[in-house]
Amino acid sequence: MDGTVLVADDDRTIRTVLTQALTRAGCKVHATSSLMTLMRWVEEGKGDLVISDVIMPDGNGLDALPRISKMRPGLPVIVISAQNTIMTAIQAAEAEAFDYLPKPFDLPDLMKRSSKALEQKRRGPKVVVAPRDPGDDLPLVGRTPAMQALYRLVARVMNTDLAVLITGESGTGKSLIARAIHDFSDRRTLPFTVAQAADLAGVDGPSALLAKARGGSIVFDEVADYDEDTQARVVRMLDLLGDNAPRIMATSQSDLAARMESGQFRQDLYYRLGGVTLHVPSLRERVDDIPLLAEHFLARGERDLGLTRRLSADATELVRTYSWPGNVRQLENTLRRLLVTASEAEISRLEVEQVLGNQPGPEPRAEGGTGEKLSASVARHLKRYFDLHGGQLPPPGVYQRILREVELPLIEIALDATAGNQAKCADLLGINRNTLRKKITDLDIRVTRRRKLM
Repeated sequence: MDGTVLVADDDRTIRTVLTQALTRAGCKVHATSSLMTLMRWVEEGKGDLVISDVIMPDGNGLDALPRISKMRPGLPVIVISAQNTIMTAIQAAEAEAFDYLPKPFDLPDLMKRSSKALEQKRRGPKVVVAPRDPGDDLPLVGRTPAMQALYRLVARVMNTDLAVLITGESGTGKSLIARAIHDFSDRRTLPFTVAQAADLAGVDGPSALLAKARGGSIVFDEVADYDEDTQARVVRMLDLLGDNAPRIMATSQSDLAARMESGQFRQDLYYRLGGVTLHVPSLRERVDDIPLLAEHFLARGERDLGLTRRLSADATELVRTYSWPGNVRQLENTLRRLLVTASEAEISRLEVEQVLGNQPGPEPRAEGGTGEKLSASVARHLKRYFDLHGGQLPPPGVYQRILREVELPLIEIALDATAGNQAKCADLLGINRNTLRKKITDLDIRVTRRRKLM
């Protein structure tokens, strides 16, 4: 790499590590803990790249981005932040940041992005969208890798015209993701239309739907439930889209690929809807985000209802270990009820148990030394999964969904154990290297050969 990098972060360790790494890579580095100093350097014409934290002792790095862009058009800025919410990713994208990385970040990954930013600086500035204030009311919060990957992808696709398929279990927030893509895109001032199968009925159904959308966004809600005739209507409608076409999105809690293979979903519709697929993880896939979500919902309750409540340590642990078959929606409803029914400011474990009394009990968490075989643990999980459907069969596609849930953590853990070396990982798993690469792509696994900077 070649160029001068301005580093602004109030964490001395991060400043030191970045200075050393960038210097070894051939860059000159100016590092500071002050946003004011950074802005002075920018105004003086110093630097070919800025790497800045968001929360600084004397200001907000995101708020400074428009000023940097005005003073130095084309100067790339990489934002790093411990505020790991979808809003930070979207604000960074809309405020003209070159890239956004959540903390803790991977140092070699940041170096690679820095090299790309410096190369772009030499080629000239890119076209950007004017920033705006998006607010902070969406409950799309989370620090887990799965949620961070989702945030970054949302920020990348929101201003494209690609169709978006949003998958995930009921209650995970698929509709919120669709709404976020619309509300923070260039189409934000146009209608956001959610389409049910009934909206497509009749000769005039599709044309009426397009007229209602007026070039905004159309979301085909739970598209897997559409019958064959409705699917055909959607295909014909999409084929006739011309100028001023709306952004097309769809949601599904069923595995559309499996339904397509079984003949229950049209192949041509599947490929028209799946320009980009976003998977919204269940709470079981992001357990460490549950306390963060709980805090968010309690804070919202304090704002909306004027009731100040907090979870005790025991109550927090119970909330964290509960299985939450209804996902985020069930968690939110439970906490809203606790806000009203709790007798003290601190919500006790007993009060949480009472509210959850009519729900399935918390799923046992595997601990070291239990001696339970993997097959027994899987069998117990699967039995519970079937039991949660109240005597009815789960949605079709169980086989692929279960395989995905097993394969994803297995490959991620194996990659972590082999430090991201795919050849070693394939050998460890006993599969072909090309097979591993395909699974990494299909499961959207991020591979890094590096240590994390904590």
